[in-house]
Amino acid sequence: MPEADIDRIYDYSPEYIAEILSSVKTIAMVGASPDKTKFSYGVLRVLHETGYDMAPVNPRPEVTQIRGIEVYKSLREVDRPIDMVEVFRPKQELYHFAEEAIEVGAKVLWGQIGVYDDKAAELAEDAGLKVVMNRCPKIELFRPFWKPRLDLAI
Repeated sequence: MPEADIDRIYDYSPEYIAEILSSVKTIAMVGASPDKTKFSYGVLRVLHETGYDMAPVNPRPEVTQIRGIEVYKSLREVDRPIDMVEVFRPKQELYHFAEEAIEVGAKVLWGQIGVYDDKAAELAEDAGLKVVMNRCPKIELFRPFWKPRLDLAI
């Protein structure tokens, strides 16, 4: 199987992930969908309900709001400082969004599950951004509570 077809595993410490998720306030979600059956919608919903200031980014002209939140056509259009750019687009697009995240002054570039590109990570890190790839912030928010309960009867 070619390397491109194998999802890579990136090892981030729980402290690194926790520091990011506790420090960011505004998250621009590139590839946010108004379709309630899409994973990006569920992630946006949970992050928003958790208290993050969400800025959904979707270039389709008919998508103006998701969950009552204004949708932006690009990262450049977001009308406030962006702490984290979360990318819900194909991994081949991550480098482009790394460039845009740097341009808009984001502090974190986050590639959703299946979204990773080592060159994009290097570009972002060289510009001073923290990088997480091939992970879901919704999952990471709840990971501390996923401790096995070995004392439960079967």
